[in-house]
Amino acid sequence: MEQDNNNQHTALLVMDVQGATVARLKEATTFLNTMAKVIQTARDNKLPVIYIVIGFRKGFPEVSQKNRSFSLLKNGSMNFDTEEAIKVHELVAPQPDDIVIIKKRVSAFTGSDLEVLLRSLEIRHIVLTGISTSGVVLSTVREAADKDYTITVLSDCCADLDEEVHRILMTKVFPRQSEVITSEEYVEKLLK
Repeated sequence: MEQDNNNQHTALLVMDVQGATVARLKEATTFLNTMAKVIQTARDNKLPVIYIVIGFRKGFPEVSQKNRSFSLLKNGSMNFDTEEAIKVHELVAPQPDDIVIIKKRVSAFTGSDLEVLLRSLEIRHIVLTGISTSGVVLSTVREAADKDYTITVLSDCCADLDEEVHRILMTKVFPRQSEVITSEEYVEKLLK
């Protein structure tokens, strides 16, 4: 996949790294420290850092009972505090110049204004990080590819509760539509 060598058209997306999501990871501290380094390098290189979080109105009117992923929220079988749920983990928290977008579904694009924002910033290349690989990352890769974005996925800045699913997505699925590299490889590219 052709790389956009002009970072002026690149943005880093930090997706679903809320405290409750991070708490489910086995190696959360290592993951967050790796992600923090990438975020700081992006900021130092004047790349927009865009945080994507899931959030709903009180009573979850955006959630259909037919939606298997989110209907548990609406019927109250999950303890989900909307305000707490959208707080990004403190080790990688947004800074004043970062952008926070609230989405309503698994993909970063669905139910959000991400596409409008990317167009207004003239972003053509998105660098994806987040939790979970089989959720927000997979859905966003697919939708971004259909929207003709150049995509880079940072393999060690994505995590999934199922390590085998993570491995298969990174090695067999994502390379069809994106460049898959490590955070270290990406930081080296930015510093060149």
